[in-house]
Amino acid sequence: MKDDYKITFIRGATTASGNSVEEIEDAVMELIDELISRNNLIETNILSITFTATKDLNACFPASIARKCKELDSVAFLDCQQMYVSNDLNFCIRIMAQVLLPLDVPANHPYLRGASKLRTDRC
Repeated sequence: MKDDYKITFIRGATTASGNSVEEIEDAVMELIDELISRNNLIETNILSITFTATKDLNACFPASIARKCKELDSVAFLDCQQMYVSNDLNFCIRIMAQVLLPLDVPANHPYLRGASKLRTDRC
């Protein structure tokens, strides 16, 4: 690891418009694009991403979508089901990304679409 970089964890979330492969793909691609652009990341500085999805999303694995995009085939991905809590957001996809950021750069956590209300302080 370069001396001028630190390992950082970035959280984020979005909502899909429904439970189809296309709707999940659209949400995941937007979330990954925002993760990369807001943090000025290069793909080789993304170490791993854990995805969670609410129980109403089961048409596909979010990680399988992310693996195909932006040359992320060497990133470690994991899919998990989000713990069920009544009144949670529907069709919600959350991420925790482990990345390398320059020492003087703060993380920018993308909360998009309906998930923006989860962390209004980060939107």
